[in-house]
Amino acid sequence: MSDNIEKLRHSTSHIMADAVMKLYDNVKIGIGPAIDNGFYYDFDIEDKISEDDLPKIEEKMAEIIHKGHEFKKEVVSRKEALEIFKDQPCKKELINEFSEGEVISIYLSGDFVDLCRGPHIKKTSDVNVKAFKLLKVAGAYWKGEEKNKMLTRIYGTIFNTPKELRKYIHNYELAKKRDHRKLGKKLDLFSIQPRNAGAGLVFWHPAGAAVRREIEDFWLKEHRQKGYEFINIPHIAKSNLWKTSGHLDFYSENMFPKLELEEGREEYILKPMNCPGHILVYKNNLHSYREFPLRWAELGTVYRYEKTGVLHGLMRVRGFTQDDAHIFCRRSQMNEEIERVFKFTLNILKTFRFKDYKVFLSTRPHKYVGKVAQWDLAERALKKGLENIGLDYEIDPGEGVFYGPKVDIKIKDSLGRMWQCSTIQVDFNIPDKFDMDFVNKDGNKERPVMIHRAIFGSLERFFGILIEHYGGRFPLWLAPVQLKLIPISEEQFEYCDKLRAGLLKENIRVSVNNKDEKLSKKIWQAREMEIPYMAIVGERELESGKLSIRKISEGDIGSFTVDDFIQKLKKEITLKK
Repeated sequence: MSDNIEKLRHSTSHIMADAVMKLYDNVKIGIGPAIDNGFYYDFDIEDKISEDDLPKIEEKMAEIIHKGHEFKKEVVSRKEALEIFKDQPCKKELINEFSEGEVISIYLSGDFVDLCRGPHIKKTSDVNVKAFKLLKVAGAYWKGEEKNKMLTRIYGTIFNTPKELRKYIHNYELAKKRDHRKLGKKLDLFSIQPRNAGAGLVFWHPAGAAVRREIEDFWLKEHRQKGYEFINIPHIAKSNLWKTSGHLDFYSENMFPKLELEEGREEYILKPMNCPGHILVYKNNLHSYREFPLRWAELGTVYRYEKTGVLHGLMRVRGFTQDDAHIFCRRSQMNEEIERVFKFTLNILKTFRFKDYKVFLSTRPHKYVGKVAQWDLAERALKKGLENIGLDYEIDPGEGVFYGPKVDIKIKDSLGRMWQCSTIQVDFNIPDKFDMDFVNKDGNKERPVMIHRAIFGSLERFFGILIEHYGGRFPLWLAPVQLKLIPISEEQFEYCDKLRAGLLKENIRVSVNNKDEKLSKKIWQAREMEIPYMAIVGERELESGKLSIRKISEGDIGSFTVDDFIQKLKKEITLKK
């Protein structure tokens, strides 16, 4: 996000807050930042605001914009700030969090005042009234904490020109239709059942599991060809393991509570990550430099206690499968392995029709383990790898994980939205914490370098992205059902059942619609389920031994013999079309 558009969006959030306070009584305000593609503001308000109220708020915002109020900054003392916001509990809480001597500033526009660091545009009339729109209303816990009060959050967006807004709104409306939760239900792909099983836990239905299996099989084949070996680890481990890894100190708020066993009072924890388990596999044997690099991969399920307020379909869940891999190598092999991972990752993503992406290098955070020199070396290695293969990247300062810097790859979907996906991390610190070593060529012990990487990140989240990216219309190789056999009448039922059995032996995912319904309805049902191909079978097809084929994206494409059509399908599947 450019500085100019960020200022515009943040300023518009102030205008929205001003409008809400003028329209409703006794409004308490929270925060209103600029975000990707827009802005929001949180309100503690007695009145119930719905999306039907948004036009009224937009109208009041337009009035404020036309008045041309200047955005004026003032630096105030803590005492002054507390007096200004004496009737605003959220603002008072934020003021009391400022450290001694830290600058406290407010921004005024007309009679509206907000606690804010800025910066802002010069005046409200710099906002184009035809280039902003309020989008939706949602609930949000104050500061994202479930123990805090639920506030009303209003989302909006603004651009420099009406044309940009129209384009965004078009994609926004399309995105609502493509919402993976809606399509997941319509196509019977998955369910989440909070009442029966718990929030954030995914049940894969046969259709969704078929897509997942295809993704997994592709992943396994590609990794095997790239020299990876596969391992599997338990889903729980003693709490001491997570103490050694640092997760209990740095990640405990995202971990499920400890499981206490009566016998011996041992404490176990559901794994939030796979890396400590992979390290235990490594440490079970002695290793020589001649073995390196070791590339170990696992589709490993992990469990993280995400707060209820942030759970969102498949995009944010509590139990998910990571396509995890860890590479153990000598320092001299590190740069080559990093470059291999980058190239491998981008090739995998291209197979799923993701060709546009942004790359971010996240550096040392405020809370970290290890030595600064090791962090610097790891950051330089990631930079060199990116530069050697010609990848442009941006620095994301302070956003590395506690044990090492990382490269994040954000992919752009068919609607132009960016999604965090792949992560590659270089780690000198965890090998130190676990006292990992190998015997070098001089016969001495040496620390390995550990590279963490995930290409999909989470199978659940990646699947949700794919649903929206394809709009539910998966390419043939991924489609849950690749071919629907549609008999015109009961006389063709038996023939279609035999055809199905033969096609299944050819590894074609096929089903038959043997319902006593009109042909037009059967075709409509297949289209509604986004099935790539339909084979119409009537008396003529029964006599000729051919199939009348319809393709969902093209309509009628002609008649084929069964063998010829099988070869056509196999070729298209192999090419991942």
